[in-house]
Amino acid sequence: MAFEPFMQILRGLQGKRTNIGLGDIRNTQQMAFLRHLQKEINQEEALNIPLHELNVVVFDIETTGFSPEKGDGILSIGATKMYGTTILEEDIFYSLVCYEKEIPEHIVQLTGITNEQVLEAEPLTDVLIKFLEYKQECTLVAHHANHERNFLQSASSLLFCTPFKHRIVDTSFLFKMIEPKMNMTTLEDLCNHNNIPVVGRHHALGDAKMTAKLWSIYLEKAQVIGCETLHDVYTRFARM
Repeated sequence: MAFEPFMQILRGLQGKRTNIGLGDIRNTQQMAFLRHLQKEINQEEALNIPLHELNVVVFDIETTGFSPEKGDGILSIGATKMYGTTILEEDIFYSLVCYEKEIPEHIVQLTGITNEQVLEAEPLTDVLIKFLEYKQECTLVAHHANHERNFLQSASSLLFCTPFKHRIVDTSFLFKMIEPKMNMTTLEDLCNHNNIPVVGRHHALGDAKMTAKLWSIYLEKAQVIGCETLHDVYTRFARM
């Protein structure tokens, strides 16, 4: 994908703030972003890449609730990159997101994110652009991915007037395939089950790092039972 030319367009627009209005900049960004998404590589290609060569971005978001359609918002995004089963420890992404409403007190207690912190953070538009620049051509992975997918689809529609077209692979495809009788679903339970220390829970980057460790363990087990690609994983899961 042509990420650098795309980002050059945005940086160029930002450099012209004295000549055109902020609304014009945002509208032009949306148009550029839409064109960029339409040119994205065929996602089917990722399905046939050998698992040991698959580049992924394992990510997590912290939100004010579970329903973007009811006004809940994204507070932070954290991510780490992987190549096959190898976690690229130094190649990480983290950002708070500006949120101008009052964060529910139980969310403040759960995440440690305060109203003061998010008021000083970058707007969601900018954070998403930086996150997708970080992602580049990697496949996205998340634990219980419906949560992330719903919020990113809502944000993409609202901010960029376009659907969120990037594939997000749910970790459950792997652990349900490897251990179909296992009833555990929470990140804590799965980490404890696999002797992964629970560190930084309910912090987007901390959760992303723990999810990456889970992905690494189950990706290796998937290869042992004969899955060579994501296509193999999906096919085997569909037959369960």
